[in-house]
Amino acid sequence: MGALLMGPGARAHAQDMSFGIDEAEESPPAEGAEGEGGAAAEGRAEGEAGASGGGDIFSELSTEIGTEEGDASSQLPREKEAIEEIYAVQRMYVLRNGRFELAPSLAFTFNDQFVSHNALGVALNYWVTNVLAVGANFLWYQGLESESDLNFSIRRSTRLAVPITQYQMAGNLNFTYVPIYGKFTLFNEAIFQWDSYLVGGVGMIRTRPVATVDPAVRSFDFDWRISFNAGIGLRVFLTRYLTIFGELRDYIYLEKLENLEVALGEAREDESTWIDEEATLTNNVAVQIGVTLFFPFGFDYDYPK
Repeated sequence: MGALLMGPGARAHAQDMSFGIDEAEESPPAEGAEGEGGAAAEGRAEGEAGASGGGDIFSELSTEIGTEEGDASSQLPREKEAIEEIYAVQRMYVLRNGRFELAPSLAFTFNDQFVSHNALGVALNYWVTNVLAVGANFLWYQGLESESDLNFSIRRSTRLAVPITQYQMAGNLNFTYVPIYGKFTLFNEAIFQWDSYLVGGVGMIRTRPVATVDPAVRSFDFDWRISFNAGIGLRVFLTRYLTIFGELRDYIYLEKLENLEVALGEAREDESTWIDEEATLTNNVAVQIGVTLFFPFGFDYDYPK
């Protein structure tokens, strides 16, 4: 039986089952291997698809959010950086206590339409405290006054005269009080310190009536009158010792005006008839502008120990 199995037929069948190199490389995989390989390939494909799909969604969301934030930030106003030193309590810009103030000025009549009492003035004050000063001012009028054309036209057209006066000089003792002070900005660039003050006092003024009714006969000399003054002013500091200021001040006194009636005959030469018997309350409201010099120029702040 063993010889029969190993006969030529058996050898032929074995020869028929032989494989070449090309046939072995081109042979299809087994069923199990094909199933495992297909499942693995499908799993890898699904994983890659899921990974690629997930990456695209996150990138799109982040891009949309970034775009929305950029649009919103572009619409908001940009903040401007500002550097400013702010102090809870700021010290005074200028100390006046113990300093002198020299103030030259020009004065112009504010309320008289018939004659202008222009003057050159100067004031000297000493500051007892930072808000209170005592001092004196002097005004020179003669040579700077002028009669208005209105008064001349009235006399010429109606033969009526408006009595006017002429000033020569004036001097006053004054008190100055500063209740308000502060600062302001100009064109959002420079900061200026300022103060507002009240001023008033008593003094003497030297005046005389102007002969307008009977100038051919009458003439008048200057005489002293007691005067009072009160006003308000504004001062702006250019430096700690130099300022510019403006004042509105009323000088009040009793004036003896020319008599509007002319006596006849020899009484016309009588000087006692040239002046009106009743004194007239006169207000010379003047606008004064000028500069101020504080000296000594420097000062020191004293701090509590």
